[in-house]
Amino acid sequence: MNIAASPWLLMFIAIGIEVLGTMALKISDGFAKWHWGMLAILLYAICFWLLAHVLKAIPIGITYAIWSGAGIVAITAIGYMFFNEQLGWLQLLFIGLVLIGCAGLRLTTSVA
Repeated sequence: MNIAASPWLLMFIAIGIEVLGTMALKISDGFAKWHWGMLAILLYAICFWLLAHVLKAIPIGITYAIWSGAGIVAITAIGYMFFNEQLGWLQLLFIGLVLIGCAGLRLTTSVA
């Protein structure tokens, strides 16, 4: 199947779906709530399907670094807001560096 969307848009969507999958995994409580675990698996499958299309246009190292890094930043914020997870200032500093790395990679990567 051919997806006629920008690879950057597809990556953004894949990141959002991966974050939703990670939230579902957290809510599943170690698959004790199996329906949430099944939702997580479905969301991860959709995410990887989208990433497979992204990899046609963006190098694998750049794709993975941005996808995982942006997911880390997003799920950290969600963990704080919805799951009352706390991080120290040093941990937040290093997560901020991940964000800077993602932005730098995006700004320096052109897609033909």
